[in-house]
Amino acid sequence: MNTLLRSIIPLLAGVLVTIPLFAQEKSTSPLTAPSPATSQPPASGQPSAADMQKMMGQMMELSKLNENHKLLAGLAGTWSYTVKMWMSPDPAAPPSESKGTAVRKPIMNGRYFTMDVSGKMQMPGPDGKMKDMEFKGTSIEAYDNVKQKFVSTWADNMSTGIMMSEGTYDPATKTFTYTGEMEMMPGMKSKVREVVKITDSNHHAFEFYEDRGGQEAKTMEINYTRKK
Repeated sequence: MNTLLRSIIPLLAGVLVTIPLFAQEKSTSPLTAPSPATSQPPASGQPSAADMQKMMGQMMELSKLNENHKLLAGLAGTWSYTVKMWMSPDPAAPPSESKGTAVRKPIMNGRYFTMDVSGKMQMPGPDGKMKDMEFKGTSIEAYDNVKQKFVSTWADNMSTGIMMSEGTYDPATKTFTYTGEMEMMPGMKSKVREVVKITDSNHHAFEFYEDRGGQEAKTMEINYTRKK
């Protein structure tokens, strides 16, 4: 028995024990839970060889890359961007504008994609006047075969939290749509929606919407152009 198999067996045993407890609660998962009659481990608490083999097969199948990962791979590369932000409560106020660079790279053989962003952003200073501030951000994007959704995380140098979102892709419009939640201030949670529209292999746009008192407002727009 090799080292990898030795490390996976305890994990499989734990999964086999817990699956019957959650079979009714999470029946929509692509990883269909076996019926209690077949999934219950023997009295010894050890999973049978058949159960182990079945679970191993399911885990290996769920680890495979597919067309959804190829969609994300199409966004890999180095991009210049321009960003507009609507920060004023007055909807008629003009947005602040800035520029920067984003680099998307595949990791773990294309299972995940990192994006590192750097640039300048117009933010109010201590005196209330807008000024350029250095901006750094990073994300991890992926397609989760178990959830059957695109997933994304975001963190930047202007906060200490990590925003997580889940989304879908519409091939007819070449659009990713993510939804999530952010909490900029304690107790002030807001639902958000992110839209990524693919124009062509060298251009795409990002739109960010926030729920403000039950009304959705567009607060950011980023246009990306691939660097040659």
